[in-house]
Amino acid sequence: MTIKLVKSLIGSKKDQIATAHALGLKKIGDVTTQPDNAATKGKVAKIIHLVEVSEA
Repeated sequence: MTIKLVKSLIGSKKDQIATAHALGLKKIGDVTTQPDNAATKGKVAKIIHLVEVSEA
Protein backbone atom coordinates (compact mmCIF):
# COMPACT_ATOMS: atom_id res chain seq x y z
CA MET A 1 0.00 0.00 0.00
CA THR A 2 1.48 3.32 -1.10
CA ILE A 3 0.40 6.44 0.76
CA LYS A 4 1.05 10.03 -0.37
CA LEU A 5 0.39 13.18 1.66
CA VAL A 6 -1.51 15.57 -0.63
CA LYS A 7 -2.85 18.16 1.84
CA SER A 8 -1.08 20.16 4.52
CA LEU A 9 -1.08 19.07 8.15
CA ILE A 10 -1.47 22.70 9.25
CA GLY A 11 -4.77 23.08 11.06
CA SER A 12 -5.17 19.35 11.63
CA LYS A 13 -5.79 17.90 15.07
CA LYS A 14 -2.75 16.78 17.06
CA ASP A 15 -3.72 13.11 16.84
CA GLN A 16 -4.03 13.35 13.04
CA ILE A 17 -0.60 14.97 12.78
CA ALA A 18 0.85 12.24 15.01
CA THR A 19 -0.77 9.57 12.83
CA ALA A 20 0.74 11.10 9.67
CA HIS A 21 4.17 11.23 11.31
CA ALA A 22 3.80 7.61 12.44
CA LEU A 23 3.27 6.69 8.78
CA GLY A 24 6.39 8.66 7.82
CA LEU A 25 4.56 11.60 6.25
CA LYS A 26 5.80 15.05 7.22
CA LYS A 27 5.60 17.31 4.14
CA ILE A 28 3.19 17.55 1.21
CA GLY A 29 4.33 15.14 -1.48
CA ASP A 30 5.93 12.66 0.91
CA VAL A 31 5.32 9.06 -0.16
CA THR A 32 5.63 5.94 1.94
CA THR A 33 5.03 2.24 1.39
CA GLN A 34 3.32 0.44 4.25
CA PRO A 35 2.15 -3.14 4.76
CA ASP A 36 -1.48 -3.77 3.86
CA ASN A 37 -2.81 -4.77 7.27
CA ALA A 38 -5.52 -3.71 9.72
CA ALA A 39 -3.26 -1.36 11.70
CA THR A 40 -2.22 0.58 8.61
CA LYS A 41 -5.79 0.74 7.31
CA GLY A 42 -6.90 2.19 10.65
CA LYS A 43 -4.23 4.89 10.50
CA VAL A 44 -5.15 5.75 6.91
CA ALA A 45 -8.85 5.94 7.83
CA LYS A 46 -8.01 8.57 10.45
CA ILE A 47 -6.32 10.88 7.90
CA ILE A 48 -8.03 9.79 4.66
CA HIS A 49 -8.94 13.42 3.85
CA LEU A 50 -5.23 14.33 3.77
CA VAL A 51 -3.77 11.42 1.81
CA GLU A 52 -3.97 9.56 -1.49
CA VAL A 53 -3.78 5.76 -1.25
CA SER A 54 -2.91 3.31 -4.00
CA GLU A 55 -2.93 -0.45 -3.62
CA ALA A 56 0.34 -1.50 -5.20
